[in-house]
Amino acid sequence: MRADAKKNRDRLLAVAGEVFAEQGADASLRDIARKAGVGLGTLYRHFPTREALLETLLRASFEALAARAGELETSDSADEALVVWMHETTEFTYSQRGIIALMMDAIEDTNSALHASCVMLRVAGTALLTRAQAEGKARDDLNGEELFDLIAALAWLREQPAHAPRADRLFDIIAGAVLTDRPEV
Repeated sequence: MRADAKKNRDRLLAVAGEVFAEQGADASLRDIARKAGVGLGTLYRHFPTREALLETLLRASFEALAARAGELETSDSADEALVVWMHETTEFTYSQRGIIALMMDAIEDTNSALHASCVMLRVAGTALLTRAQAEGKARDDLNGEELFDLIAALAWLREQPAHAPRADRLFDIIAGAVLTDRPEV
């Protein structure tokens, strides 16, 4: 990649990160290009879709969450490892304003730029769930797809001003429903 093209790409990523953090995943791509000092065509040459731009921005974080699940797989407590990862993933997903709907669509769409990253997260969570189930600490009738859905639902609740105050309590209730021996809230 030419030096000027790399500079434009890096500038687009930096600006997009700021704009998405302020305005959410539906922020105007035209505004991102303008604030980065490039034309919309330059943005689309580097990132042909909104999802491609988001995937590039989020890939490192998704990989870190998957690696975190790998670390937690070796912890002494399978149930606590699962709950910690669920909490960290819920918080991350919530912090990326407006990405929940995109993730839920992307996990089902193999053509989505975000698909592989979302599948990576689901696989990571499934491994923790499977370990907890093997130890009798998590209900056997739950699968990784449903776990992914629960995390998305919990993150969505945090995004809703009327529901956000109850989000921590609802997380505890859901965690209690996933695990077999977690005390009731």
